[in-house]
Amino acid sequence: MTVFVIGGTGFIGYRLVRLLVARGETVVCMDADPGAHSFADLGGKVSSVRGDVAQFDDVMAAMAVARPERVANLAYLIGSGHPPHAAMRINVLGMDNCFEAARILDVKHTVYAGSFAANGRQANYGERPVREDDPVYGEYQYARHKIMNEWQALDYIEKYGMCVTGIRAAYVTGQDKVRGSVDHVRCITEPALGNAVSLPFKDAMSCVIHVDDMAEVFARVLMADRPAHRVYNSGGTTVSLGEIAEIVRSHLPDAMISFEKESGAREANSTYLLDNSRLVSEFGIQYRPFRERVLQIINATRRRAGLPPLTAP
Repeated sequence: MTVFVIGGTGFIGYRLVRLLVARGETVVCMDADPGAHSFADLGGKVSSVRGDVAQFDDVMAAMAVARPERVANLAYLIGSGHPPHAAMRINVLGMDNCFEAARILDVKHTVYAGSFAANGRQANYGERPVREDDPVYGEYQYARHKIMNEWQALDYIEKYGMCVTGIRAAYVTGQDKVRGSVDHVRCITEPALGNAVSLPFKDAMSCVIHVDDMAEVFARVLMADRPAHRVYNSGGTTVSLGEIAEIVRSHLPDAMISFEKESGAREANSTYLLDNSRLVSEFGIQYRPFRERVLQIINATRRRAGLPPLTAP
């Protein structure tokens, strides 16, 4: 089976490509920077092409050659500081180009990267896990675009009977994450290198998921013929930056982590309690303990810097 991955050399994308190949699939990867990750070790199982998701001709041409049964769109501008035209072009027009090409080519299943950002603040829901069917309150550029993507998908589902599924990803973490919200990453990677790090709020809450787990979620949902729902929360581990710091110190007792303020983040905090029961029950998803993932990130960071790895305490 051939799978077409847009954004396939990115943070989540290259891991998803490798998972799919390990499970016997052939992958065509389209990315604006196809050389960002090499798949040379996978031989003919992966082919990479340059393409701009915001150019319909690029998407259509590459997808028509690949003739995939499955499509995943992971191409996105993360964050909300982008010029409106540039962000709309990639995040909204790009998503439409993916859906339209998949419609024309009768793709069996299309999966796209949604986000928990669509929910907005945790304060909108109280101290309870947010479900996929709850109202959404996202206020800023990135969140509004993710809300729009879910409506775009629904429009294609209702008008053409397509199978399109969104994954509302939580805060994805890993040693090579450099875009979007990265405080939960820097809290681990800077001490891993022996550097001091100062972060704004100790009580800032996150629902974090390691990038390897996130890639696994995309792989399982993508390879399903027709999931029971059109949107799934990834879920993850609910944890404060202060708690992440304590985990890091359990591995690196001399870690220099400080906070500008002990508290003050809760009122404006994005959703950090996410109900992923539909994903767990339907796809059997289980995540490794976050403490193990922290050590994994520490050692991956140290390995890249030529430092010796740590062992679990």
